[in-house]
Amino acid sequence: MKARFGVRRRTALAVTAVAASVVSVVPVPATADAAGPPASPDHWGVIARDTIGSPVADLRPGPFGSFGLPAAAARPPYGRGSLGISVADRATSLTPPSEAVHFGNETDFYGIPVLGLRQVGFHVFQTGENISYGGPGNMPNIRFEIDPNLAAARATTYSSMVWNPPPSPVVDQWSPYLDATRTGTWYLTGSAGAAAKCTVDHPCGFRALLAALNDGGAPPVVYTAGVSKGRDYMWNGAVDGLRLNDVVYDFEPDGVQTHRAG
Repeated sequence: MKARFGVRRRTALAVTAVAASVVSVVPVPATADAAGPPASPDHWGVIARDTIGSPVADLRPGPFGSFGLPAAAARPPYGRGSLGISVADRATSLTPPSEAVHFGNETDFYGIPVLGLRQVGFHVFQTGENISYGGPGNMPNIRFEIDPNLAAARATTYSSMVWNPPPSPVVDQWSPYLDATRTGTWYLTGSAGAAAKCTVDHPCGFRALLAALNDGGAPPVVYTAGVSKGRDYMWNGAVDGLRLNDVVYDFEPDGVQTHRAG
């Protein structure tokens, strides 16, 4: 355990912090129906308060697939890099003992309407080993921290809105785009989940979640957006091409680049 999670983990977190401050940007206007941030999204990195243990969230080259794959299946879907993620299942003295990591942007999505989200998803590099650790549903998540503004839970001003992807259709190579508005399930944490009837134990689809959040209270708004993993099973893989509406966030070794979708 020490060999796997020692110096590599400490240096990976340091590299992530430096890399996230060097960003190549295509300016994207912030509008009521666009999830793109203003023109200076140099705020990507590990969200420390949501990170447990010493996991890795590393802007890295590749991965370029397992041996013998054709180049189109092996290389990252955008550019030459991705967000590498490693979490362990039994690495802390807490309950549960597993780790968690959240890599995101705490600044540039603040105040964007949740109900304005029209397209969400990403590409993932899944491995057979990850499936052996936790089954085919052992996947990273998309996580929005939000103010749910539910009429049914007026005192609740914070919840995590989390997407659990479906199993990747391919293993040991990059997946096609996984559409979070059409596949997988969503849930809200805390009392907001119970009020919206969309919890981790009883998740719902994207449209059902938006309908539940539109219950007559003030419109729900985003605090942060990002990619997370944990606390559950060990997972070692990568994510690229995080899409929020018409903007794709391309994770590269030297920073987070933006592209227009399509």
